[in-house]
Amino acid sequence: MGNKVKYNLKNVHAAKLTTETVDGVTSYKYETPKAIPGAVSISLDAEGDTNPFYADGIVYFRSVANNGYSGELEIALIPEWFRTEILREQLDKNGVLVERSDFAQTEKFALLFEFDGDARAIRHVMYNCTASRPSIESETKEESIEPGTEKLTLKADPREDGLVKSRTGDTTDANAYANWYKTVYAPAVDAGSEETE
Repeated sequence: MGNKVKYNLKNVHAAKLTTETVDGVTSYKYETPKAIPGAVSISLDAEGDTNPFYADGIVYFRSVANNGYSGELEIALIPEWFRTEILREQLDKNGVLVERSDFAQTEKFALLFEFDGDARAIRHVMYNCTASRPSIESETKEESIEPGTEKLTLKADPREDGLVKSRTGDTTDANAYANWYKTVYAPAVDAGSEETE
């Protein structure tokens, strides 16, 4: 039986993406997903235009573009590994995180996460994400402590082979479901590009 509702973001992971092109064929390799604890919320809006073509006095054809998703991921605190491996901050010899303007280009990564459901969790992976540097903000402590959060502005673009995202469904294979966070899922039917397994 399938889910009727979804709720509760959890199990957010990221896996660094590297690409290699040989003889015009691009392969996509992902590192082992790493956990980003403290997920608070995620909001990703679909991007892409629809353009009508008019003929015979009607909309004769409509083209639809899938330009991925954009939005925000809110978490309790960005882990240090994400800052160094994805946002490209540097740890100096004293263990201090250093941000440099000449390292402004962040790394691409796959974003994995899930929502609880009344039957079982719905697991997602976005294959080609970039994150911008988070803002610096907090508030003074008052009568009670309200933990601050950090937000990553995300863009999930289509890969060059067109792949955008995958998610588990009502009939997802048990092994694929169980191994979702061990490796980045490679679709069983794809556009012909090599992917991690």
